[in-house]
Amino acid sequence: METSIPFPAGGVAAEPHATAWLLVVVGFLLLVSVLFSRASSRFGVPVFLVFLVLGMLAGSEGIGGIDFEDYGFAFRLGTMALALILFDAGLNTPLGDFRRWLAPAGVLATVGVAGTASLVALAAWGLGFDAPTAFLLGAVVASTDAAAVFSVLRATGAQLKHRVGATLELESGLNDPMAVILTVALTHSLAEGRPPGGLEIAVEVIVEILVGTALGLGIGFMGRALMRRSRLAAGGLYPVLSLAVALTAFGLPTLMGGSGFLAVYLAAMVLGSGQIPYRTGLAHFHDAAAWCGQVAMFLILGLLVFPSRLLAVAWEGLALGLFLAFVARPLVVALCLLPFRYPWRETAFISWVGLRGAVPIILATFPVLERVPGAERLFNVVFFVVVASALVPGGTVSWLSRRLRLTSAAPPPPKAVLEINTTQVLDGEVLSFFVDEALPVCFSALADIPFPQGAAAMLVVRGGELLAPKGDTALLPGDHVYLFCRREDRAFLELLFGRPEEG
Repeated sequence: METSIPFPAGGVAAEPHATAWLLVVVGFLLLVSVLFSRASSRFGVPVFLVFLVLGMLAGSEGIGGIDFEDYGFAFRLGTMALALILFDAGLNTPLGDFRRWLAPAGVLATVGVAGTASLVALAAWGLGFDAPTAFLLGAVVASTDAAAVFSVLRATGAQLKHRVGATLELESGLNDPMAVILTVALTHSLAEGRPPGGLEIAVEVIVEILVGTALGLGIGFMGRALMRRSRLAAGGLYPVLSLAVALTAFGLPTLMGGSGFLAVYLAAMVLGSGQIPYRTGLAHFHDAAAWCGQVAMFLILGLLVFPSRLLAVAWEGLALGLFLAFVARPLVVALCLLPFRYPWRETAFISWVGLRGAVPIILATFPVLERVPGAERLFNVVFFVVVASALVPGGTVSWLSRRLRLTSAAPPPPKAVLEINTTQVLDGEVLSFFVDEALPVCFSALADIPFPQGAAAMLVVRGGELLAPKGDTALLPGDHVYLFCRREDRAFLELLFGRPEEG
């Protein structure tokens, strides 16, 4: 595969203009992607679809004319971006949610992925694919992408009930290893012209999960201890240190035969569950890094797509995408969640919200790199499956969550956010509370509230107004109040003010 980009040629003599052209094109694509991402809120589709379409428009058959067909570069960039996305997701996954919902999410991430791959393979075989290619296609599209789901929910302002949202998030963070293992094993068997061994795949799945879990947890604990004990010269170095943990947590387990995707997710969860310095700055950094990775990844994947090649596989890709959304995913989810007694509404919603995103497209580049016969056709079919998943279930996520009464009555976010950044672990924290009319402190003056000795109100946000808290300041319904407290006083404040706001 070759990459041809229409920038000035001539080696060193063409500099700095060649690099300047590259920076202008990349900057323009990123700018347009960010601005057009607002369109996803209007149409209720995952924002990654916007990035994919813009990448196609910039490609050799689009208005940009960039001739790009480097599957190896796309695979490497996509893998690094996924590592950053999973690390950011792990930082924001509470350890309590992991323990509580691990069983159902784990079944979906293992048995569910294998079951979905088998059903899609059966459908692909019925459409004329040979059996090995059909199973490879099923493995590639078997994992879900919660980033696509929650981008739709954030765009519409809907808030899922906690169990549903936690199950979807955990499933997406845990199911990539299974899909990767199946794809790699089936690709190698096709490239070598031998049938895949079921026992061999089963052993590899167990080994990768065990090694990935052990190394991910170990790197997470070591990273947390290192961040707590390091006294770095500047706050900006802490994100560099956490980035080093993220890259190591993915790369080292992969080199040792484990699942890097699982390891980086678990390492981030351990890191985020402890007391670490510069926590707020780290959260902002990794959120931005995940978004940068997501935009760049989908733009590059869009450049790989040639619209003229899609027409030949359009009906097959669309048929498999609809089969996955309406038959395979709902059936598998219903069977996997049956032992856990999820209400039918929650089961129906989880089964419907099986959006596919970056992982299937990146996995589809692997057979191309291994020169598997028919790999380019498979890549184009996978692209259609992802798009169909984005348009059909993705366009109805918000409507269905309301229809099934699965949205929670979450308070609106405050118009101002108060944060404290520190490079040391301090004995104290700032909490934000939404003042609901049912709370005992509502309509009370701050002077009449029995604050603990080490706690105090710092700021009151009322609509678009910031209020300096004083003794006679009364808390009204709809206010957001920021409190400083010692960790040992948090439980008492939650009795007065309810559950702290997240983020």
